[in-house]
Amino acid sequence: MKRIALLAALAAVAMTASPLLAAEKQPPKQSEKQYDQGATDTEIKIGQTLPWSGPASAYSVEGMVQRAYFDRTNRQGGVNGRKINFISLDDAYSPPKTVEQTRKLVEQEGVLAMFAAIGTAPNIAVHKYLNNKKVPQILILTGASRWNDPKNFPWTMAFYPLYDMEGMIFARHALQAWPNGKIAILSQNDDAGRDYVRGFKEGLGDKGKAMVVAEATYEVTDPTVDSQIVKLKNSGADVFFLMATPKFGAQALKKAHEVAWKPKTLLVSVASSIGGVLKPAGLEASQGVITTATFKTALDPAWDNAPDMKEYIAFMKESGLEKYITDRSASLGYVSAALMERILQRCGDNLTRANIMKQVSSLHDSDLPLLLPGVTVKTTPDNLSPFGAMRLQRFEGEGWVLFGEAISAQH
Repeated sequence: MKRIALLAALAAVAMTASPLLAAEKQPPKQSEKQYDQGATDTEIKIGQTLPWSGPASAYSVEGMVQRAYFDRTNRQGGVNGRKINFISLDDAYSPPKTVEQTRKLVEQEGVLAMFAAIGTAPNIAVHKYLNNKKVPQILILTGASRWNDPKNFPWTMAFYPLYDMEGMIFARHALQAWPNGKIAILSQNDDAGRDYVRGFKEGLGDKGKAMVVAEATYEVTDPTVDSQIVKLKNSGADVFFLMATPKFGAQALKKAHEVAWKPKTLLVSVASSIGGVLKPAGLEASQGVITTATFKTALDPAWDNAPDMKEYIAFMKESGLEKYITDRSASLGYVSAALMERILQRCGDNLTRANIMKQVSSLHDSDLPLLLPGVTVKTTPDNLSPFGAMRLQRFEGEGWVLFGEAISAQH
């Protein structure tokens, strides 16, 4: 009887222990929610540096619109129930200041990602730092070719079309429209300017050496570009490739008009704002200027009945930003914020930096607000440049008029 009782007791222990042993063999269940620094159940913290002051302060409109957009998102319940804490600090378009403010955002504020920082030189200053820290540096508002290098810098992605690609598109048009033209070039003396000019000359090909008759550059600290415009006029050029930021773009157009220089002008998209460039230059001085575009122009009658344009205009009015409706920087801020919201939504409850980059490298959006017909946003792990084609438009009267189809630099 004792033996039977002992066997029964051992069997009972074995039966009790087996679930525990089985449980030990099972991998621990992972939490459904995964967070990196800057994300919680209630908040997503994103950072930005922006020239709220200094020579490129015209771009601060983008930050105003982005802030208003995220405020609206938060009022509507946030992203998957989380509020966006958007921290934008002034770097005055000064690379040393960008470094200081970016370190503050990453190391003190603890942001999950850096979003839509402006400027080629400022972003270069923190490029390696953010990649070494594995902090997403995404939707940055610059189109330098260096931003599309996922092999060496997998944490960086630009929102602008690449500058060299845009330069090639301008060159394709120049060759077709003015094959015997004499071209003058004004550009900013930095990586952005060099990218634009390199792409433009590559697009001209062998004919470029004969067609380009004069070149001049300027520094962002220069008070004006008046002397450069006089020099370029005296070259006898009848085609003008103008690469400038808004302040200097307006100065160049105005001075060319004052000295009665009337070339066919190709104006880069970063300086194509009606409110920020063409009106300050003078609408008369801006007639006939050609630029590239990826977004619809606000208050253009062609888009009066477009639902996305109606929504944008209503948003700008409700946000107290009505005076900036025609400013290209405003529409850029609006679209970039809309895309950032989508990226965060697609992350779901996996708000890690790695998952943000996974979403960034697999975009395929043709329905973003304000995109022009024929223009889409598409990325792959090997190509983080979101735009492969652009449209051309000419300034007539008080607005831009599209012409031709969407074109790429390749064909």
